[in-house]
Amino acid sequence: MTVCIIGASMTDFGRRDAWIRELLAEAGSDCLDRAGVSPKAVDHLLVSNMASGEFEGQTGIMNALAHDLGVPPAYAQRIDQTSASGGAGVYAAWQSIASGASEMTLLVGGEKMTHRNTSAATDVIASITHPVEYKHGLTLPSFAGLAARLYLDTYDAPRESLARVAVKNHANGIDNPHAQFRKEITVEEAMESPVVADPLRLYDFCPITDGSAALLFCSEDVAREYADEYVDIAGVAGATDTHVVHERTDPTTMAAVAEGGARAYERSGYGPEDVDVAELHDMFTILEFLQLEGLGFAETGRAWETTENGRTERDGALPVNTSGGLKSKGHPLGASGVAQVYELVEQLLGKAGARQVDAEVGLACNVGGFGNCVTMTIVEPGGRR
Repeated sequence: MTVCIIGASMTDFGRRDAWIRELLAEAGSDCLDRAGVSPKAVDHLLVSNMASGEFEGQTGIMNALAHDLGVPPAYAQRIDQTSASGGAGVYAAWQSIASGASEMTLLVGGEKMTHRNTSAATDVIASITHPVEYKHGLTLPSFAGLAARLYLDTYDAPRESLARVAVKNHANGIDNPHAQFRKEITVEEAMESPVVADPLRLYDFCPITDGSAALLFCSEDVAREYADEYVDIAGVAGATDTHVVHERTDPTTMAAVAEGGARAYERSGYGPEDVDVAELHDMFTILEFLQLEGLGFAETGRAWETTENGRTERDGALPVNTSGGLKSKGHPLGASGVAQVYELVEQLLGKAGARQVDAEVGLACNVGGFGNCVTMTIVEPGGRR
């Protein structure tokens, strides 16, 4: 069965004066309104969220949101796959429609984080790591710094190439009205910003963010009843890697990205050469390189050249993170994977405004932890299959 997306919405990302229930309801209600679908038509409500209990002391958010949106008696479920919760929600929504269990599934992803200070927020996110790693003080920024140093030294890549990822994604974020940081930066500013985890500096990291995004899924027959144009899920897949990062043969190779990408390519019938636009999980700038290589967009150790030669720019052969990516747009954990697909929907339907590129096939890669779990989604304009 072909699974379609007939509605997509995204709130402003950044420091929001709203709690998780309000953020989720904002995106969910907007998505239904844009699609012209009554709340009572929703059979399944899925909520992608990593840590509402830890951040806010709020659990049972899927039931609360069902009440707030007026969708009962719809089945409601929370999806937690750490920072890949949004992508996991896309996968679960696809499954709910493809299996025939639901005719209309609303996915809402969100997180409320900025009311906690950086240290407290980092500690919540660090709970992703293995306890052995955590007790030694290792956090995700630590892993990013170690992997970046190994990558730069192994492949003789210039440090400036990572700075150019940040510069590119900030430039894209300027044209995204929902982005947290609509601010241009230079390579020099990125290179001179404070060190966080050597060799990575402040502008190599995404911010702490509040926000939400939503997608509405249905079968193709139902889609034709509601919309003249829509987007199809061409392929979706997920994979996991070893939980203990130091047990990996090569920390600069993201095995789950490669495996998940291979599965998504096979299911969609597309390959890396067919992808016109990609949203990658640039929680740290080094991750953009590792995903480009894992997904077959660049050879091992050569992804930095795609940034240096402009291939991943908005006017390049493969625009990457036209939304601004997590780096500029922001990273409200449970919302990020949903917002990636929102951007692809906007691009494929020609609604991306100043950041519009020429695209018919889009790919989103949502990463949990430091590649511990990954979900891949490939989309195309509706009605092709």
